[in-house]
Amino acid sequence: MRSPRTAARAALPVALSAGLLLSACSAGQDGGAEQASTDASPAEAAIANPIAVTYDGGIYVLDGDTLEVARDIGIEGFNRLNPAGDDRHVFVSTSEGFQVLDAAAGELTDTVFAADTPGHVVRHAGRTVLFADGSGEITAFDSDALGDGIPEDAETHTAEEAHHGVAVERENGELLLTIGTEEERTGALVLDADGEEIAHSEDCPGVHGEAAAEGDTIVIGCEDGVLVYDDDGFTKVDAEHDYGRIGNQAGSDTSPIVLGDYKTDPDAELERPEQVSLIDTSDASLTLVELPSSYTFRSLGRGPGDEALVLGTDGSLHVIDPETAELTDSIKLMDAWEEPLEWQQPRPALFVRGGTAYVTDTATRRIHALDLETGEVTASTTLEETPNELSGVAP
Repeated sequence: MRSPRTAARAALPVALSAGLLLSACSAGQDGGAEQASTDASPAEAAIANPIAVTYDGGIYVLDGDTLEVARDIGIEGFNRLNPAGDDRHVFVSTSEGFQVLDAAAGELTDTVFAADTPGHVVRHAGRTVLFADGSGEITAFDSDALGDGIPEDAETHTAEEAHHGVAVERENGELLLTIGTEEERTGALVLDADGEEIAHSEDCPGVHGEAAAEGDTIVIGCEDGVLVYDDDGFTKVDAEHDYGRIGNQAGSDTSPIVLGDYKTDPDAELERPEQVSLIDTSDASLTLVELPSSYTFRSLGRGPGDEALVLGTDGSLHVIDPETAELTDSIKLMDAWEEPLEWQQPRPALFVRGGTAYVTDTATRRIHALDLETGEVTASTTLEETPNELSGVAP
């Protein structure tokens, strides 16, 4: 008897276009790769637990233990970073699509998943799902299948209309994807392992972002709360305000509670919220937690004990017990800072892997590694350029 995922693969045939695998862009092209600053071959030295940091003009690849800069790769344009889902690769969102960075080798590869406006990258249940905002094309594959080129068994699906969306695959092969157009996003639907729609909800205006919780439960954000999807279907969890936008979330496979941001002013040019949301998927409840400062979309994370982490503009990493919704610690890491108006501009960022929180300080060009158990900084490095995006290989 086939497993649900095997059935899904049989039902959704590969539809990779001839242009899906591209070579790296030429130097001088927006979002294109230039020659790396080192001629060392990948076989010469593997980079331990690599961390990737973008700056204006390139990407640093750092040793995750010492934070020493192991590679400096030239690449133009504003490029986003996401873990690919394994212990070696990171996706770089360029003007051509999702380009694969072999972070362990410190090498930007020639493998590109062609995409019109590459958007969210989601890793869950051993699967990685890419969403192209400009076309609505979704590509899914086993997270550990990134080797030489695009995985042969990668599957594609296309949303009904292109939009800034997200998709995630559950353990049973179900695919959840958002519903929307270029002008409006309204909700989500779910396809079963045979590609048939089994659930549908448009009770989620402005849908944005996702997180997985315990029990293969998926949470997606709305402008008035969140939608929760599990084996029983969709459940709406309302915000405490008519407009209570939760657009960025951080979840854990071992906790029923998802951490989310929380904004209440639909007319603000840039709202700087000072509260976060905790969504308990076990009872469809939402709790707000007041913080000592504001934060940004790059501020949310989860610790090894499922603690909720928020990097505040007061320069501290705030630790919240998700069960009690209490602020249990605030670890000072830098001076206070202010979020810039333009979202692509550098601001301090948080990336959590295992028991280590990596934090950038744009004012000093520093990056720190923080032991979350002891609260001690174990390594710090000053970079030559101002850090922007921060990521690494998957936890």
